[in-house]
Amino acid sequence: YQALMATEGLTINFTADGVRHIAEAAWRVNESAENIGARRLHTILERLVEEISFEASDMSGQTVTIDAEYVRNHLDELVADEDLSRFIL
Repeated sequence: YQALMATEGLTINFTADGVRHIAEAAWRVNESAENIGARRLHTILERLVEEISFEASDMSGQTVTIDAEYVRNHLDELVADEDLSRFIL
């Protein structure tokens, strides 16, 4: 994702706590829905950077830091809703 966004001139930084929270979100969804293992990370990351990907060309020259707070703000509600996470994630 960093390399992909760099093609638009956007820098994405993942913090250690952000990566940890992404992994925890994937684990929680796997526990409450079908356990697809590490493949869940792909859908979680796609959902997490969906808005950034759409807006990337307008964000050229900027830096987005994906930390635990960013992950909570963009994923926690979806992860907590078992019905939504089953179909979206």
